[in-house]
Amino acid sequence: MNFLDGHLFPENQQPLIITAAPYAPGWLPSDFPGEIPVTMEEQIQKAVDCYNAGATVLHLHVRELDGKGSKRLSKFNELIAGVRKAVPEMIIQVGGSISFAPESEGAAAKWLSDDTRHMLAELEPTPDQVTVTVNTSQMNVTEHAELADFKGTSREIPAIYEAYKEMTVPAQPGWVEEHIRRLTKAGIQSAFQCYNINSFESVERLMRRGVYKGPLVMNWVAISGGMDAPNIYNLANFVRAVPDGAVLTVESSVRNVLPVNMIGIAMGLHVRCGTEDVLWNQTRSAKIGTVAQIEQLVEISRQFGRPIATARQAREISKIGVFYDTAEESLAANGFAPNRNGANQGFLRKAA
Repeated sequence: MNFLDGHLFPENQQPLIITAAPYAPGWLPSDFPGEIPVTMEEQIQKAVDCYNAGATVLHLHVRELDGKGSKRLSKFNELIAGVRKAVPEMIIQVGGSISFAPESEGAAAKWLSDDTRHMLAELEPTPDQVTVTVNTSQMNVTEHAELADFKGTSREIPAIYEAYKEMTVPAQPGWVEEHIRRLTKAGIQSAFQCYNINSFESVERLMRRGVYKGPLVMNWVAISGGMDAPNIYNLANFVRAVPDGAVLTVESSVRNVLPVNMIGIAMGLHVRCGTEDVLWNQTRSAKIGTVAQIEQLVEISRQFGRPIATARQAREISKIGVFYDTAEESLAANGFAPNRNGANQGFLRKAA
């Protein structure tokens, strides 16, 4: 991305898109009583509350009545339908893992099979986005956390702690390509989860080869444990490769969420928050729910002078429902240099 003079001024930035992640499949309802929704009515109402607070993207997972993350697509269909009815303009982004919570104490935290995850393209009603991981990676969500982040939660149980410590993200090239094709055919936008510059480069190659032909919407996922650590060097290295037409959301975990989001707000990027990412306030003196986290970011953004995106603006910025006919059209629309035409090409500026 190019950061020219004045890029820190709010009049030169897009309205802020806030993604809410309130369903927290990696936690149990007992980890934050009264905050993590369980019944279908509670889960729908949580989406409404997040929307009313200022979030225009809902990162969606589903729970069963026993409190465990659901792996039933029928439950996803039910929640999507309920959210569509309650807040029709909100962007619904289904988490591509479905749920990686352990089935029982001592069980591994595994994602579902490739075939099952492909079925996300068959959800009805159709979500706006499904998150797509690229390149298999370690996903040790305990690595940059402190033991105090887990105090009084299920993550204190040694077997559960070990399950999340040993978790990996399965995202082989064959699965990724097939998944993108199925999502595109269904009219669902791929929301890429990029863990570092390597996964971004793989996404760019998928676009250059015409596997994905659409707007580049992605998260920089700085949660360590096999992914980028949340520091300015990693972020700067990442954004310098990202084309200006991309929509980039910053994402982190535990008490890194707020400072990373403040950096994102200042830079003109977009943000994500919620109990899926952090349970505690910045001093760890109390837990903080998703709605309160959204309200905090709204206030910070307003202090910067940057407006909050309406749902309609968020859809326009993210180009929901837009796909391109060719790789060349997709590259140009996103601000990439064109594919090499047979001659040596070094760094190119986008043609005027």
